[in-house]
Amino acid sequence: MSCKRHTPRSEAVSKSIWSELLQLTAEYKAVNLGQGFPDFPLVSFAQEALSNAVNGGFHMHQYTRGHGHLPLVKILAKFFGRILGRDIHPTEDILVTMGAYQAIFYAVQALVYEDDEVIILEPSYHCYEPMTLMAGGKPVHVPLKPQKVTGRTVSSADWVFSSEELTSKFNSQTKVIIINNPSNPLGKVFQREELQMIADLCIKHDVICISDEVYELLTYDGAQHIKIATFPGMWERTVTIGTAGKIFGVTGWKVGWAIGPRHILDHMQKIHQNSVQHCPTPTQEAVAVCFQREFDTFGTEESFFTQQLMLLQAKRLRLTECLRSIGLQPFVPDGGYFIVTDISTLKVDLDEPNTKDEPYDYRFVKWLIKEKGLSTIPVSAFCTPEHRADFQNYIRICFVKDDSTLKATEDILRKWKEEKIQDTDSVRDFQSI
Repeated sequence: MSCKRHTPRSEAVSKSIWSELLQLTAEYKAVNLGQGFPDFPLVSFAQEALSNAVNGGFHMHQYTRGHGHLPLVKILAKFFGRILGRDIHPTEDILVTMGAYQAIFYAVQALVYEDDEVIILEPSYHCYEPMTLMAGGKPVHVPLKPQKVTGRTVSSADWVFSSEELTSKFNSQTKVIIINNPSNPLGKVFQREELQMIADLCIKHDVICISDEVYELLTYDGAQHIKIATFPGMWERTVTIGTAGKIFGVTGWKVGWAIGPRHILDHMQKIHQNSVQHCPTPTQEAVAVCFQREFDTFGTEESFFTQQLMLLQAKRLRLTECLRSIGLQPFVPDGGYFIVTDISTLKVDLDEPNTKDEPYDYRFVKWLIKEKGLSTIPVSAFCTPEHRADFQNYIRICFVKDDSTLKATEDILRKWKEEKIQDTDSVRDFQSI
């Protein structure tokens, strides 16, 4: 008797470039501006909160409430309830997960069924499409494209979607739209008008919005982050994703959450209780303490968020100016961890064997690691094959790094600039002979 062979869900998902670039970064001991994590010391109150949790007695090392440590969901409800302008039920409207990644996975698994269409704005965070495919859904991509700008500094706000194209993608098969605000990799903070259009389309077509807002408290130069769940008619159809990893710079703690109406969260909680069931108690306790501190100081000079924005804005400016100094055109991000820069002005010979079928930015970042010792990420890796060619002249660079890392980056880029000048002078000398 033979058994019918079924195709694994993972067959629908192609391998990503991330592991290859991480391996190259380690092999060449490159300065790592590719991965989005701070490499400077953890803020003292967060370290103290975790230390106190670990030393807080036997109960800190045992199971806690499966859907979220009670002190954590209570302070999350208070903190984000104030931002949303509504009462949030701590045990019914919030689910704590192993990072934002898992929260997004739960949302897609709970909401997307076979052949449901999921609209994704791209370049998009790299897990959205694979998660949709593994749930049996059909990704439908709408690209953000840079507007032509003259006479002023280009920024992440210059990347916009076509309203006509977005409208055309909504139909009776559309189940979900996934947005990332502020976005990774662009750092785009969506304008009220853009969010209103998305909200109107969701309501008209009865579509649910998964809003990935992990960088919501990291917006610069007065850029205003607006939660789409605050728009009329959107709380009932929005799952908002967050994480302590980005907010407090503790990516290794893996504490994330989903906030939304209980008729959606109930399905996500069922998936959670039948998979990991429970997240680590000490890190949840520590995040709860951190949030309580920020709830009490929010908007003041004592607030960590206030101090962090000043620190990160300075780092963003420093790296932006460095990139411009070698002739690159960075898009100044309004939020998040990353700067996207245009590399089309750099004339680099990338005709290496066995790489001609790869997008230009893939080949460029590998060359940059091997030849210059600097690790970045190709932006076309955040795009589907049909749109990849439109994005292959851009790379993503993380600026949330220690001053020593930024100094090492400046040294690499300054040396590269000097080499380019010397090469140009050599060519001129040769031509004059």
